[in-house]
Amino acid sequence: MSRQTILDRHPSPATPTPVMPSACATGGCGGAPADARLRPAPPSFGAVAVNGVEIEPEAIALEIQHHPSPDGEAAWRQAARALVVRELFLQEARRLGIEPDPEEDDAGRSETLDDAVIRALLERQIEPNLVGAEECRRYYEGHVHRFRTPELFEASHILIEPDGDDAAAWAAAEAEARAIAAEVGDDPGAFAEAARAFSKCPSAHQEGSLGQVRRGELVAVVQEALEALPEGTAGREPARSRFGWHVLRLQRRIAGHTLPFEMVKDRIADMLEARAWATSAALYTAELAGSAEIEGVVIDPATGGAA
Repeated sequence: MSRQTILDRHPSPATPTPVMPSACATGGCGGAPADARLRPAPPSFGAVAVNGVEIEPEAIALEIQHHPSPDGEAAWRQAARALVVRELFLQEARRLGIEPDPEEDDAGRSETLDDAVIRALLERQIEPNLVGAEECRRYYEGHVHRFRTPELFEASHILIEPDGDDAAAWAAAEAEARAIAAEVGDDPGAFAEAARAFSKCPSAHQEGSLGQVRRGELVAVVQEALEALPEGTAGREPARSRFGWHVLRLQRRIAGHTLPFEMVKDRIADMLEARAWATSAALYTAELAGSAEIEGVVIDPATGGAA
């Protein structure tokens, strides 16, 4: 058990149990060659094309991984729409005679030729809107809650794990936790000694210290119990989580504070300019779509589809 263990992390999804397919489903009855049986047919909900250029079903199937959706049809339509927008850009770039000039990222990876062409097209056709100080100030004053540092809790705990999953084991662990809480009281030295002696969390080597934690980093029941404590005190009522019983101590609270405008104005300007650029890109995409023959998907004029 470690600090990461009691922190409320998202567990990795369990690996699904493989299901043996039927012989017919895998081509075992004969018919398809072996290599074809290894590759399932890509999903398709109809032909997709831009000005007579078909978007291959295999390309849509590969694109689906970038468009998580609650169902397969929605994912397919989002992937198809994204590839339609991409084809619109490429056709327009060719019409304008734009040549690719690939750039490299910080890791030295070079753009593909298509990506370079699309970037050059958008840089040429979309004028970025510069955001002034007045607009940044208005945004800051209207969303000042977004520019606060989080409240911090300097905390320690003693984790008592049950010896089993049955009610008797949990009851015994609770009794031990309550006895420790009553024994150490608010004495920080006694708490540290008890953490070293009894806690099953590796934080025991740091006298139970969890350091400074933000709201939401601990499991909810532990966070709630911690926030109920006055500074410099330990809880007499242990908190139960799925890991065991926690005897908690709150050393101090560090209040959040609002960052001054001067500290965040550049970040606000970048955000507002990016938002304005995205709006302009969507309108440009809708304009291209309005003058093109598109089959299989609809580009929303209000949003520009998947731009």
